[in-house]
Amino acid sequence: MAAVGLVAAVACMPSHSEVPPKHTLILGIDVSGSFRHSYDDAIDFAAYYLYGHLNGLGELRIPTTLFVTAVGGRHAGEMKPFLPIHDFQGKSVEQIAADLKAWFPIQDSYTDFNPFFDRTATHIKRQNLVLTPMSIVLLSDGLPDTPASGADSLGPYGAISLEPLEFLSRNTTVRLLYPTPTIAVRWERAVERRRVRLWTQDAQVMSGWRAQLEPDKPPEAQDALWAWMKDNVDFRVRARIL
Repeated sequence: MAAVGLVAAVACMPSHSEVPPKHTLILGIDVSGSFRHSYDDAIDFAAYYLYGHLNGLGELRIPTTLFVTAVGGRHAGEMKPFLPIHDFQGKSVEQIAADLKAWFPIQDSYTDFNPFFDRTATHIKRQNLVLTPMSIVLLSDGLPDTPASGADSLGPYGAISLEPLEFLSRNTTVRLLYPTPTIAVRWERAVERRRVRLWTQDAQVMSGWRAQLEPDKPPEAQDALWAWMKDNVDFRVRARIL
């Protein structure tokens, strides 16, 4: 009986080798000319963001799967490669930033969101990641490649389609970082979604991440920065903001 009790007790103890819950992180970087004024800051932020998540700093969620790609093209509908998690693991913040600038230079003409969302959905299906909780982070001013006509300022935003993402997972969040407040509101009001959750963070707020950095401290000790990211970027989003 003692042996049986010991086995039962051991079985109830938590395992330190438990596999973490699956979570897919996709980072899309706007490489169109309209994002030029925020590009350098966004790249530096992305380097810290990826480093923090990959190393689980400040309670940031470690992704089981990560892909980084570009949003934009030299012509409408152009597809970009999805770089996997292996290209970023084991690298410093500085190395990640240098690689992002080399792989995703800002030189294209279009910000084409629909091909990006469509290609993302296709990639997730090919990787057998359907049903896995997913966060799609867009570093972009949010300006679509179709200009507004007349007084219909919401028209181009209503044409942005999240439909390919709707049934990939029960928990899919799209986070648009670096839009102006006006563009953020247009995304929130005009972009149709049902199950997909949408979160926007204004460029002015995003510019505050650098103030959280403490000089002469390694990334592992940047507690204020990781807390800022968790509160302002990885915010838990309701099913519908408006």
